[in-house]
Amino acid sequence: MKIVTDIYDTEVTTIGGTVEKMEIYRGKTLLIVNVASRCGFTSQYEGLQMLYERYRDRGFVVLGFPCNQFANQEPGDEAEIMSFCSLNYKVTFPMFARIEVNGKKTHPLYRYLKSAKKGLLGTEAIKWNFTKFLVGSDGTVIRRYAPTDTPEKIAADLPVILVSSLLSYPSS
Repeated sequence: MKIVTDIYDTEVTTIGGTVEKMEIYRGKTLLIVNVASRCGFTSQYEGLQMLYERYRDRGFVVLGFPCNQFANQEPGDEAEIMSFCSLNYKVTFPMFARIEVNGKKTHPLYRYLKSAKKGLLGTEAIKWNFTKFLVGSDGTVIRRYAPTDTPEKIAADLPVILVSSLLSYPSS
């Protein structure tokens, strides 16, 4: 298993099946979320889309990673997941192939995120769907949000983080 020491050193597979390097998001502020279509928090898709629309022109990107590890709340295949997100929540932010966020098959991106920003009482495990990681434009994991932390709550943190990211990241 590859050990990731930098978020940009990771490869991810889009929901359409294309492999991408996280490097393409260098210089962007990211909100990385493990999502599910049949979860009590699924309605957060609406707020996540709103955040993406409001801040994407300032270098902010929401990245959705479907996960079926919690009570079988994401049982569909990638086409079903994308159809659900598009039809019900008009999702336009990048979505990725279903992954595992805990256990032996934890995706390297989540292994990195969990080690960089531990949860309550220093635990690394993701407790449920819609756990969120805010990553600065330099790749630093800034904050880990609980599933109960709504996109509206996160919106309060973004203006300051986006301004500091713009000031600290060299323009290309």
